[in-house]
Amino acid sequence: MAGSSLDQNPPNADRNITAGGSDWLWAVFAIMALAALGMIAHSFTRPRGTRFFHNIASIILTTSTIAYFAMASDLGAAPVVEEFRSGFPGDTRQVWWVRYIQWFINFPLLLVLVLYTSGLSLSDILTTAFFAWVVVVCGLVGALTPTSYKWGFFVFGCCALFYIWATLLGHGPRTTFAAGAGVRSGYIRGAGLIAFVTMLYPIAWGCSEGANVISPTGEMIWYGILDLVLGPIFLHYFVWGLRNVDYGLFGFHSGKYTDGPYGTTGGAPRAGMAPGAAAPNMAARV
Repeated sequence: MAGSSLDQNPPNADRNITAGGSDWLWAVFAIMALAALGMIAHSFTRPRGTRFFHNIASIILTTSTIAYFAMASDLGAAPVVEEFRSGFPGDTRQVWWVRYIQWFINFPLLLVLVLYTSGLSLSDILTTAFFAWVVVVCGLVGALTPTSYKWGFFVFGCCALFYIWATLLGHGPRTTFAAGAGVRSGYIRGAGLIAFVTMLYPIAWGCSEGANVISPTGEMIWYGILDLVLGPIFLHYFVWGLRNVDYGLFGFHSGKYTDGPYGTTGGAPRAGMAPGAAAPNMAARV
């Protein structure tokens, strides 16, 4: 353990991450940081009015970077008495509340990022984002509960996930994709990946904070892989797939005359628009 973050910030529970677990978290932190910097740099290469997806991805990756810095430093955890004791009565396990802050910010933003490429109304998108908050809050409260009542929160979270999956895989693909068939196929691939990966999160929760089957280090490896898939890998792939899409079809408008409709420069109208024509009203998607 010499030379690890655990020397400066000793664990506060009986079952805690090891020095190897901390090293793994530092590696994930480095990947998240590089991915965040790359996404931010990429966003500045885009014209104003065409950075919506890049900016949301930058927020997600920056949040993950900070969260993994905290966890790699062995900070942001609380000791919780284990329901299923692996040792002596009263043994505690590290529960990482900083991870749930990360998910509270990132999960709804990830859904907004993907669902906005579909034809769903804003009210449907925001409702789906709300259920993402339900999933995360129920996971946190359940993880901090030392009795079997934690499984009640687990069930609530799973029910919210079913609503999210129904929106992603059911309602979303059946809407009209104003940006074209290419965006629709990209949406279906992205929504399918999100649904599959988010199905693995409850399993990880049940094996770690829930039933105390795997160690905190194993938990970090499992969650870290899932976060990397939905973070740097998915976000860069998804945003890159939208590089040639006309953002005007999404109804984006910067609001500045100098940017022109849909973020074009010099106030010139976008191709196909009459001079002086206004951008589509975003309220139409409500």
